[in-house]
Amino acid sequence: MPAAWAVSAMATISEAIAIAVTHHQAGRLDAAEGIYRQILLAEPNQPEALHLLGVVFCQTGKFEPAVEYIGRAIALDGNQPMYHSNLGEAYRGLGQIPAAIGCYRRALQLKPDFAGAYYNLGNVLKDHGQLAAAVQCYRQATRLQPDYADAYNNLGNAHKGLGQTAEAIACFRRALELRPDSAEAHGNLGHVLKDQGQLVEAVACYQRAVQLNPGSAVAHASLGYALQEQRQLTEAIGYFQQALQLKPDLVETIYHLAVALGDQGRVEESLACYRRALELQPNDARTRSAFLLALHFRSTVTLRELAEAHGEFARRHTESLQSPWRPQGNSRHPGRKLRLGILSPLLWMNPAARLLIRPLEGLREQDCRIFCYACRTIRDQFTDRIAAAAHVWRDVSAIDDEALVEQIRADGIDILFDVAGHLACNRLLALARKPAPIQITWLAYEGTTGVAAIDYILADQRVIPAAAEPYYCERVLRLPDGYVCYDPCSEAPPVGTLPARQSGCVTFGSFSNPMKITPAVVRVWANILRHVPKARLLLKYGAFAGPAVQRHYAELFHAEGIASHRIEFAGRSPLGAALAEYNRVDIALDPFPFSGSLTTCDALWMGVPVITCPGETFASRHSLSHLSNVGLTETVAADLDEYVAIAATLADDLARLAALRVGLRERMAASPLCDGKLFAANLMVVMRDIWQQWTAQGQR
Repeated sequence: MPAAWAVSAMATISEAIAIAVTHHQAGRLDAAEGIYRQILLAEPNQPEALHLLGVVFCQTGKFEPAVEYIGRAIALDGNQPMYHSNLGEAYRGLGQIPAAIGCYRRALQLKPDFAGAYYNLGNVLKDHGQLAAAVQCYRQATRLQPDYADAYNNLGNAHKGLGQTAEAIACFRRALELRPDSAEAHGNLGHVLKDQGQLVEAVACYQRAVQLNPGSAVAHASLGYALQEQRQLTEAIGYFQQALQLKPDLVETIYHLAVALGDQGRVEESLACYRRALELQPNDARTRSAFLLALHFRSTVTLRELAEAHGEFARRHTESLQSPWRPQGNSRHPGRKLRLGILSPLLWMNPAARLLIRPLEGLREQDCRIFCYACRTIRDQFTDRIAAAAHVWRDVSAIDDEALVEQIRADGIDILFDVAGHLACNRLLALARKPAPIQITWLAYEGTTGVAAIDYILADQRVIPAAAEPYYCERVLRLPDGYVCYDPCSEAPPVGTLPARQSGCVTFGSFSNPMKITPAVVRVWANILRHVPKARLLLKYGAFAGPAVQRHYAELFHAEGIASHRIEFAGRSPLGAALAEYNRVDIALDPFPFSGSLTTCDALWMGVPVITCPGETFASRHSLSHLSNVGLTETVAADLDEYVAIAATLADDLARLAALRVGLRERMAASPLCDGKLFAANLMVVMRDIWQQWTAQGQR
């Protein structure tokens, strides 16, 4: 059509409108707008042209002129239901929800069988949380128009929001029957299947959504999330990166990319992603906590750096919560039975819980009452054991911070233990509101929380030496032996004979998270393998099953001159089977600066000595504490040169290795590291002391 088209060249206005509508329906909005404007130059009060030009404005996000033009059309012809429905869409775009709802209802007064108006009304109700009312609107739309795919799709979303999973799935499937090429419906079906744990089916839905809409950042990101849950990290990372190429400011995707990179041991890349996410959303407490946790794995991290970073968390997220602290109403009788709270997302089979259970069972016999507050809904047989050790069990996963604070206050908790720190699903923002008179962080996190409301950190003289205290905002409580207590797995097999005697070569091993095995660690371990030319190294962890992770570490070792056949990788396995793998390991190598805690205990229980090199951070000193309690300090190195020397010397002394292996389990079982009753008694002494200080000083 010539750019200089004139209405007068047309036979009628209606023919001009028809041509414009053809452009409009084909998505050629500029051409349609031009014709509508020319029609209005010729006939300023042409209602259909006013209405349709308003619709163009609405489609291009120009909602104020959309309201103006559609409003003018209604003033000229107020009996057109479509005008009112589209005016509602313009008001909805402006956020004027009551006006929008009024327009949709007026359209339905004029045309009670107007499926599109029911659909639009359903959308605005759904978007503003009125899900049950939205469901009724969508159902009416589909009754009036049985092939209304969009209505079925959004009906599915409303059912999903109401927790009606089966109904949501049925609606999404019906939408796809009507419109198989709907990327949105494939994605929505993927969301609900993923939430149900049907990851294979969810991945298939997301893959189809990506195929249908390759320009959708959300589709790529959603596929990445599902693959990440399947532990297909390399593939997930690829889709996250594609999503961010399409839309660089997707903070949630940047966050998940950071997690995935960390899980592959790519610490610096992971930290860079967290920093980018925090640039975009500096007040996101979840991302800042994840960043702080990842920072502990950095090979050059210092206590000062950690203290400053945790201080920033406090400034942004918790300092403002100090002023509303209310006086505690707890009885101040110094000798009464204490009420102890355990607040954690880790009350199920995991490393922290295996170090918590014996102290809890020991405390059950002490003069106290134990309340467990579970911050996640995960429950297994180990959860049942923890619950049996407690007097009161509360699932607080679904309540907000204010409600959690009120629950803890109502329970009259005297001393509240935070067993999470900055781990996922932590409740630090509740702890910052000071729900209990005395609050202690313990066990799950490797150092200061930065939260002023947490009074103490539970440690021992090895993990936090006196010189380190200035870098903790909490006061340090030191137990006389270790800061944790190990619970051996009942599925652990007997300790086997020294593997080197059968294989003819020494096998070093590490069952640590790849995040701990930085390039700096690889360089030192490669140096050990050079000193012991026939030795091999077994790396076992879930992520090591991935070819990309194996390739990454093989390349790191190759760069240090270590042939790939000397490095063996193994993935995740059930706990009993994982412990049995230690019967293939002669010497365990502890990573640095993030040393092993439970992995060190498991290795020792299986008769495998652990070589460690503690640094200044809490995370670097776990193994020092455990080895000291077992009496095996000969494998504690003062520096990395000595670390290599100890490894080479032990590898050359099979008799010494065999002797250690034979007696290590019994030695450990008899040590304070496994004595839950002793641990609980020592902990109770410490708690009585700080409780008496609180009652005497009248602390808040």
